[in-house]
Amino acid sequence: MQEATFGAGCFWGVQYDFDQVNGVVRTTAGYMGGSKENPTYEEVCSNTTGHAEVVHLEFDENIVTYEELLNVFWKMHDPTQKNRQGVDIGLQYRSVIFYHTAEQKKKAEESKQKLEESEVFKKPIATQIEKASIFYPAEEYHQEYFKKNGVTGCRI
Repeated sequence: MQEATFGAGCFWGVQYDFDQVNGVVRTTAGYMGGSKENPTYEEVCSNTTGHAEVVHLEFDENIVTYEELLNVFWKMHDPTQKNRQGVDIGLQYRSVIFYHTAEQKKKAEESKQKLEESEVFKKPIATQIEKASIFYPAEEYHQEYFKKNGVTGCRI
């Protein structure tokens, strides 16, 4: 198994989208990239911890590649929006790829550059590429939120 971590706005929809990908064996909504240990949702939403809402994945690279996960990531949100997605505004909603290996960093950077060169978006890509840090799972009520609440693919 391999791991990957992505932030693309509110983690509810991001988790739902990655759960639909064949080869992703586990997703966990949580927080990464900040300074406070064991942050709560309320603390992350206060914009004082520096964390992003993220989804941590475990995936079988024999079924789905990291490059394929990057493609899913780019399509699930607007990577040109800085510190927001739709009506969700704040540092916690930033577009970010947290890499776990040097190879992931290289692939993420290449993927971002290719997207920028394609000129699919009229504005520059705001997605950050950062080294993975400590992952803090979100509170249980955030896990598989869309599935628990009967929402399917309802994203902003």
